Amino acid sequence: MSSTPMELLPELTPDEPSPLAVSDLEKRHHQMFPVLSEADIRHMHRFGHVVCFKNGEMIFEAGKTSFGLMLVIKGGIEVNRYDGLGNTSYVTTHMPGQFSGEVAQLSGRPSLGNGHAVGDVEVLVVPSESLRALLVAHADLGERIVRALILRRVGLIEKASGGPVIVGPRGHGRIHTLQTFLQANGHPHLVLDPEHNRQAADLLEHYQPRAEELPLVVCPDGVVKKNPTVVDIGRCLGMLPELDTDKVWDVIVVGAGPAGLATAVYAASEGLSVLILETRAYGGQAGASARIENYLGFPTGVSGRALAGRAYVQAQKFGVEIAIPAPAGRLICDTYPLQVEMCGSLQHLQAKTVVLSCGARYRRPSLANLKQFEGKGVYYWASPVEAKLCKTEEIILVGGGNSAGQAAVFLSGYASKVHMLIRKDSLSSTMSNYLIERIRATPNIELHTCTEIVALEGDEDGLQQVRVRDARAGEERDYDVCRVFLFIGADPNTGWLGDCGVDVDNHGFIRTGFDVTKSQCKANFAQGVYPKDLPARAMLETSVPGVFAIGDVRAGSTKRVAAAVGEGAAVVAQIHQFLANLPAEIRGQV
Repeated sequence: MSSTPMELLPELTPDEPSPLAVSDLEKRHHQMFPVLSEADIRHMHRFGHVVCFKNGEMIFEAGKTSFGLMLVIKGGIEVNRYDGLGNTSYVTTHMPGQFSGEVAQLSGRPSLGNGHAVGDVEVLVVPSESLRALLVAHADLGERIVRALILRRVGLIEKASGGPVIVGPRGHGRIHTLQTFLQANGHPHLVLDPEHNRQAADLLEHYQPRAEELPLVVCPDGVVKKNPTVVDIGRCLGMLPELDTDKVWDVIVVGAGPAGLATAVYAASEGLSVLILETRAYGGQAGASARIENYLGFPTGVSGRALAGRAYVQAQKFGVEIAIPAPAGRLICDTYPLQVEMCGSLQHLQAKTVVLSCGARYRRPSLANLKQFEGKGVYYWASPVEAKLCKTEEIILVGGGNSAGQAAVFLSGYASKVHMLIRKDSLSSTMSNYLIERIRATPNIELHTCTEIVALEGDEDGLQQVRVRDARAGEERDYDVCRVFLFIGADPNTGWLGDCGVDVDNHGFIRTGFDVTKSQCKANFAQGVYPKDLPARAMLETSVPGVFAIGDVRAGSTKRVAAAVGEGAAVVAQIHQFLANLPAEIRGQV
């Protein structure tokens, strides 16, 4: 499959469609809306059932109807974009041999558009589960279908249609939070300012929200939510499905970074049932990388979002259930199956094995009023959403690692100047040489060594001024900047594992394999919860049998995307070994 669609999918923003995307989509109309051959249609009949509709009848409805794929046999399906405010726009009419759907249909999420029957219509309905089986069984046909689904999602993003509509005043901090959540998850959306849009103004007049109830969000099904959380948004879009607490998953993966996505793809492709729980967005910290240039197989580089976007669709193709945002709150290890308690609820999800790829949390400097400006001038990642805010402005970026270097180069294409602050006297010990050379060659990046931020100033509208201290000169200077990007590292996200007793080192990273001594092993062996004769601990297994750790959260891991993906693939073989060695009486219980 061509790499172009997946590069576009996570990169586009609804406010600023890429010229490349527009021209590319126009050229690839035949791939977006292919006409299948008689042989293709014969293959598909094994996976679906025929349903008839009368002229003008609603076949699927935005935000409400869930389906996998509908292949037109007779008549046609007129598809219109719909935004929840009642606005529609014509997309296409699927004729015999063509099919409806986009990426959301791989996982059975609600439709993002409306479909009406044109004439007397017969369609072959292929449910999501059967669609995934079709994609695997017929690789060539599956490639064409997946390409079309991806390109259609790109089209929705480019047109800013088919998703939620965010309504609120320009610069509102909560708007940025919701917008970056949707953008990071490759979901189309639209932001309307009531000062410049009549419908937005009418909506505020009708609901009369208080200041703390802004912004309003109109879901695709027309439901209006006041100042919703990202969890509310996830539920209204089907990104956060109702999970079956009675089901016992073969693998629950906590974290959808490169390591977790790799585990999911390999495990699901080998027949294991897999659930991914992700707090914010697929891709993890790697998703914030503007360009990764040392990942094998991408000589010109690939953005973290593009790489993660490919893996995300690939995981769905193999039937992985992905819940976003779904933060894990507690791991329960004194019973089997293992249990993951969801944060903020008493919902317990069961699993035969758990893979911890929960990465790290962004480190925050000790600044008194930092939280006041988060999302309103202070940011921990650099996506196209933030880049647009920096146009023609001077900005400050703090950090000397590879992520900081990639962000500085990316933002330099938008900002008039990037002031890069590091505490050390050079970048040589913390950043790859190719990035150091690129920063030196970028005229509007100025490196400030031995320097740190000591104060932030502003008001309720956002950041206005930053005070910086030069440690060598002992001098302080004020910069009139409104955007600060913090890339000062991260701490392992392991605080939620305390009740389970997963062994960690002095820095909070999870010990695995030979690093786990017999004295550190969980007492469950003695309690009879786990058999005493399990084989030697696998290299990626933690102190708790059946719990594995991979990626950045694992002690001693190499902090590189390629290494994370490798561990994600390797752990699947160790999961198979663990499951195969469970005694028959325990396997019978699950």
